[in-house]
Amino acid sequence: MADAIAASLHYLSIFILFALLTSEHLLFKPELDAVTARRLLRIDIAYGISAGLVLLTGAVRVLWYGKGLDYYLHNGLFHAKVGLFLLIGLLSIVPTLTFFNWRNDLLAGRAPQISPTSARRTIWVIRLELLLLLAMPVLASLMARGVGMLAG
Repeated sequence: MADAIAASLHYLSIFILFALLTSEHLLFKPELDAVTARRLLRIDIAYGISAGLVLLTGAVRVLWYGKGLDYYLHNGLFHAKVGLFLLIGLLSIVPTLTFFNWRNDLLAGRAPQISPTSARRTIWVIRLELLLLLAMPVLASLMARGVGMLAG
């Protein structure tokens, strides 16, 4: 039963992560009012927390409830999946810094001023994160079927 709970929590945290990133994509515009900007800032914080939950629940599954640590350590697709997740995490720094830079404007009750370059970069990074996240279930499905096992 514990393995089903761990798997469910892992999947739920992934769904939440994807929903939050999709929310960022839908809400972010080159011109924002202060209310929407605050909402984006809160969503981004929740996105970071959900990414931590994805890692935590994934680690629990790998260490205690999955196919065993040895299986994952000898699977190239597992390494690709973790690497891809870390890349997404690194990319997420761009929108996070964009939103974090708004804090003084928001504290003063003003809408943030977003340069066209910053807006384009932020939008494309969020889209790239979403695209890369779509590859994760493919890698996970293949990995669960033994594809990617390294000799050793």
